[in-house]
Amino acid sequence: MRTYLEFEKPIAELEGRIEDLKKVDSEAGVQVKDEIEKLQVKADQLLADTYSKLTRWQKTQVARHGSRPHFSDYVRLLVEDFTPLAGDRSFGEDLAIVGGPARFRGRSIMLIGHEKGADTASRIKHNFGMANPEGYRKAVRLMDMAERFSLPVVTIVDTPGAFPGRGAEERGQAEAIAACTDRCLSLGAPLISVIVGEGGSGGAVALASGNKVLMLEHAVYSVITPEGCASILWKDAAGKGESKAPDAAEAMKIAAEDLLGLGVIDGVVPEPVGGAHRNPELAAERLGDAVEAAIHELEHMSAEELRAHRRQKFMAIGRAGLA
Repeated sequence: MRTYLEFEKPIAELEGRIEDLKKVDSEAGVQVKDEIEKLQVKADQLLADTYSKLTRWQKTQVARHGSRPHFSDYVRLLVEDFTPLAGDRSFGEDLAIVGGPARFRGRSIMLIGHEKGADTASRIKHNFGMANPEGYRKAVRLMDMAERFSLPVVTIVDTPGAFPGRGAEERGQAEAIAACTDRCLSLGAPLISVIVGEGGSGGAVALASGNKVLMLEHAVYSVITPEGCASILWKDAAGKGESKAPDAAEAMKIAAEDLLGLGVIDGVVPEPVGGAHRNPELAAERLGDAVEAAIHELEHMSAEELRAHRRQKFMAIGRAGLA
């Protein structure tokens, strides 16, 4: 059963009526095809109109949608022969970050990404995509391997942020994030990062400091969640008064088009109408095309050229308009 967001209620009502009419048509033999077709056209138009003017808070809700494709879905739809490699060779395994070599459209790559999980059991297993230090140290190990074998690295970013638990802090969470970010910047192989859902804080940056940083159309990328920002600026807590999270989302400019204009990302990958969760196959195909184009652009650069390209890209952020 499809899950609808709050702002999708009018769409839900129309599509519910369509489903009811289809049952009447099939069960009672009543010919209602014309009515179904009319309602379907109306529903499709309403869906397109709604998604063409989403607010930044609505985009945040879409980015968090439980049915949105996650890392495991992109593995299934984009690559072959994916071989997940476990452990950081220091403490243990962290299933919030998954990675390993794979075949992508005829070439070998190293694929690394956050995995949120698709149901309650898998979300708990993968800690909702919130990585511990060992996850970032595993990512560094895989990037070392990719550089050794001259493999392009593709990272799939989807996390509300790194795990803030006591154990993670005791094992050096901040250092692990910094080291992973540094390894991205120093990598002597092409690095393409795609934010497919939430890009939250340093937990996202640690896997998103690439030569090319792309975002799906309805993904979000920010230093803190809108709720976290609201709690700091307006002392806004869940269940206490009118929520300021939508206001925070607008002020933070967290949508893909905002970040493209600011030079934080390099490209926006269009999603199917209604979001990636309505057509994961088409979303994956478009993402794959963007990644393939980015690899093709970067694959002839030397290790030093790739490092210089990355440095220039990140040093230029925020300098637009400065004399």
